[in-house]
Amino acid sequence: WYNGHPDYRGREFDLSGKVAVVIGQGNVAADVCRILCKTPEELKNTDIASHALEALAQSKIQEIYMVGRRGPAQAAFTPVEIREFGELAECDPVVSPVELELNPASRAELETARELTRKKNIETLQKFAAAGASSKRKKFFVRFLRSPVEIKGNGRVEKVVFEKNELTGEPGKQKARATGQKEEWPCGIFFRSVGYHGVPVPGVPFDERAGVIPNQEGRVTESGRVIPGVYAAGWIKRGPTGVIGTNKADSDETVRHIFEDISRLPAAPRRDPRLLLESLKGKGVRVVSFPDWKKIDAREISRGQPAGKPREKFAAVADMLDALVVG
Repeated sequence: WYNGHPDYRGREFDLSGKVAVVIGQGNVAADVCRILCKTPEELKNTDIASHALEALAQSKIQEIYMVGRRGPAQAAFTPVEIREFGELAECDPVVSPVELELNPASRAELETARELTRKKNIETLQKFAAAGASSKRKKFFVRFLRSPVEIKGNGRVEKVVFEKNELTGEPGKQKARATGQKEEWPCGIFFRSVGYHGVPVPGVPFDERAGVIPNQEGRVTESGRVIPGVYAAGWIKRGPTGVIGTNKADSDETVRHIFEDISRLPAAPRRDPRLLLESLKGKGVRVVSFPDWKKIDAREISRGQPAGKPREKFAAVADMLDALVVG
């Protein structure tokens, strides 16, 4: 919606309440919270869609909660994403020291070298807890070990009921277990940013439990054996972790293996791409070429310049296609 995706342009969000609750503690959840925490002044020179900026400028939200079912050592956001909450113009991060207490298994998890990111996360949260809140108009709260079990309200969201959790299991395999203790929070709008799971591709092996295509550094495998000529990258390769930069390194690894393998792979039959274009044209499909995309890109950048934005996105497919006619 706020990035200008055509499928979500028409969505409406009730921002008239005081409290927003975001379930999930990955980077997407953090991004939703950050958008709600920022002022229109902070957003106006970004590439946020104009319809979203107009709606957010009328927002009455003052308290934003990011809630996770497990503890701070298991939160999936990255240090860069969480640090920015300490740099906002009109919003304070608020973290209770009690929320940052770790059980022995979580402390053991943080001792492994690969958990450096989560160590940095906790260090940032500890700084927020030590600093306390100032007089800024908005507050951003980070809460752990809670799962939503009920939403209450008459025609709209008014309250959320949470059940408190405790962590059980070995380091690296801890699960959230409900304690039976519940608490009720006021809430005006509720977002869910959890539960990403990959979707299988017909004819390609798939790990249902992990939600990924099994692979060895991008080479797709079946029963542990590499399938020649089949590769994966991104979340379907490793799961929903990291940021855009993580995907770059991830795809570099896969592409490197493609180049290593290509001389050993059987040659694919040569096909004339014009036949595909003719087939699509015969079906009435409008094809947008890369040069066409570059025209749309240039128009968006040009549209954003008067407002000091990197670009003003077209939020409707018809507008994108119209830009090609005008261009």
